[in-house]
Amino acid sequence: MEVLMDELLYVVLFCYLASALLYFWGNNYAKNWVVKVALVLAILGCILHLVILVMRTVLTGMLPLTNGLEFLLSFSWITVLLYLLMQTRYPIQSAAGIVMLISALLVSLVAILMKDQLGSVAPLMPALKSPWLTVHVVTAAVSYSAFALAAGLAVVQFFKTGQSIKDDYIYLLVGGGFALLSLSIVLGAVWAEQAWGRYWSWDPKETWALITWIIYAIYLHVYRSRDWPANTTRWMVIIGFGLVLFTFFGVNYLLPGLHSYA
Repeated sequence: MEVLMDELLYVVLFCYLASALLYFWGNNYAKNWVVKVALVLAILGCILHLVILVMRTVLTGMLPLTNGLEFLLSFSWITVLLYLLMQTRYPIQSAAGIVMLISALLVSLVAILMKDQLGSVAPLMPALKSPWLTVHVVTAAVSYSAFALAAGLAVVQFFKTGQSIKDDYIYLLVGGGFALLSLSIVLGAVWAEQAWGRYWSWDPKETWALITWIIYAIYLHVYRSRDWPANTTRWMVIIGFGLVLFTFFGVNYLLPGLHSYA
């Protein structure tokens, strides 16, 4: 199973990278058949990505949410799935290239930094043996994916091909991601009280999650009040996603704390 997961991971990475390049080409030169091929590759990659997650679940006997490897796999998969679902209703195709590229880069980190962990199984730390694990991590992963897609839309808006993307689409994604991030923080606080005896300890991950929450809260307020230029609010969305990435990578691998085991 480990060998098969390794091979599938590289196939998924190829699908995402090829899809991203084809989307860039097709959108920039108005080649519809290229865009259709890119969509097929994105769907194929998403399906195979799900197969990896299912195999990981079978291997460990738990949902793939318990460590950095599994979170990164789930986060990147949800990002692609969210785009595929949203593009059926909203005209956001011009952002497909950057979204698929973001997902490809996330998967490449698994292939480069965590490949040896893909087929390994380690016992859960005592703090993770809780029914709060699933809801806390799932809400965080979905919120991160919403922010990733929102950042992709915001980036494309700076280019001619992204002029058809409305600010309301970004606001919708950030609003949904913000609600889920808020829920994740609350659930995490309840879990922390049960595991460590206190709701909040100013652990690095808690602190940076709060900073990220504040940035998106400001964006939502400013967008509704229409006080700031559109480009400024778009930069806020992009910076917010940068903080999301730092909250995951920076805290997990650079800053020691209660969440370092993730």
